[in-house]
Amino acid sequence: MSIVATPTPGPTLLSPKDHTLILIDYQSQMAFGTHSIDMTALRTNVALVAHAAAGFGVSTILTTVAAKTFSGPIFSELTDAFPGAEVTDRTSMNTWEDANVIKRVNAIGKDRLVIGGLWTSVCIVGPTLSALDQGFEVYVIADICGDVSGEAHERAMQRMQQAGVRPMTALQYMLELQRDWSRIETYGVTTGIAEKFGGAYGLGITYAKTMFGGAEHHAAAA
Repeated sequence: MSIVATPTPGPTLLSPKDHTLILIDYQSQMAFGTHSIDMTALRTNVALVAHAAAGFGVSTILTTVAAKTFSGPIFSELTDAFPGAEVTDRTSMNTWEDANVIKRVNAIGKDRLVIGGLWTSVCIVGPTLSALDQGFEVYVIADICGDVSGEAHERAMQRMQQAGVRPMTALQYMLELQRDWSRIETYGVTTGIAEKFGGAYGLGITYAKTMFGGAEHHAAAA
């Protein structure tokens, strides 16, 4: 008997209301030691993810470590996207060992997590492995994470993938939330963020809009 295809998305694809985004330790001290990715590129990717999450109404937790005594303030890319949002400061390197963060995770009540932060091998490996062990489904946005070296980042990503983490990228995250250009209620959010933070892809959108009024949802509607 042959398989019958249906026009429905796979269950592992993300949607805005089915997960919690946790952004960890985007702070000056952590950035100073990050060498696996250009910091300008990382900040742009972080801004894209944060603004996408805000635009789509994704439940989001922001957390820092030793903000006042060592690591410094959280990136402005996050406070710009989430003005006035609560930022939970910790002492533990592993976010998952902080009772206040876990209280927020439980209050939101979603068993699918998307995580990014600095550094990959410490601040991301810790909570992802801990959450997986407790039955959560975990995704990591690889290009909003960074480490002291390329080797450190890659080995951390491998370790998490071996444990069951699903890796993805910043632009992939936003486009997966949109997923259909006929969703006109978030079309402007998606293309606007892409134009500002999406690099060459964003330039392409600007070109298409300016030169001939191009829009993906026009074709879908037709």
